[in-house]
Amino acid sequence: MPDPRLVRMRTRRVLGTVLAALGALLLLDAALTLAWREPVTWLIDRGAQPRLERRLATLDRRFTAALGPRMPARLSAAARIELAARALARETRPGDPLGRIAIPSISARFVVVEGTDPHDLRFGPGHYVPTALPGEPGTFGLAGHRTTHLQPFRSIDALRPGDAIVMTMPYGRFTYRVQGTRIVTPSDVAVLTRNGGGERIVLTACHPLYSAAQRIVVTGRLVSARALGPAAARA
Repeated sequence: MPDPRLVRMRTRRVLGTVLAALGALLLLDAALTLAWREPVTWLIDRGAQPRLERRLATLDRRFTAALGPRMPARLSAAARIELAARALARETRPGDPLGRIAIPSISARFVVVEGTDPHDLRFGPGHYVPTALPGEPGTFGLAGHRTTHLQPFRSIDALRPGDAIVMTMPYGRFTYRVQGTRIVTPSDVAVLTRNGGGERIVLTACHPLYSAAQRIVVTGRLVSARALGPAAARA
């Protein structure tokens, strides 16, 4: 019959070892989050962008094949782009890939998905569904994480006026120039509706890092648009 005191001592030692290991893992998680990114959600979702890239390549081909022959040749490039943007908006569902965003100054390149629900934002920047798509009049709004999952917008606080933001859609490539950055409350949805004319992009994310107390908002104005795929002029 084991000595109850020895059993209790062994149990306490095992429990102490387990708690020490858990504490070390938590400290490691915190250190990696501060220095790099939150490792657990990154490990879970790191394969999402390659999968989205493959789906987007298929979308590019399918969208061009379906819409290109039906695009009126007499339309201007801007009109073809807007027509294609509206067609894509009708076909896209939450979680679907939309296009690619590139922000060279912070080395960010991601496939953008439709929707801003928590599930959608696990996989990349998400399009605020009520806002326009590139090529449509108004605001193209995007949300993205800064510290969890793939943290696509971790460094958007480093953006400065004049920095380029490039969106490549199945029907066009759009270059925006950053105009400014501001901090707002999470309830300030007007940042997505204020415009003043023209086309613009708005990037939003939680602020500061490791907190959801506020929102950082980066605004850019469209400076060039090039038709691609079904919106490109046919020979």
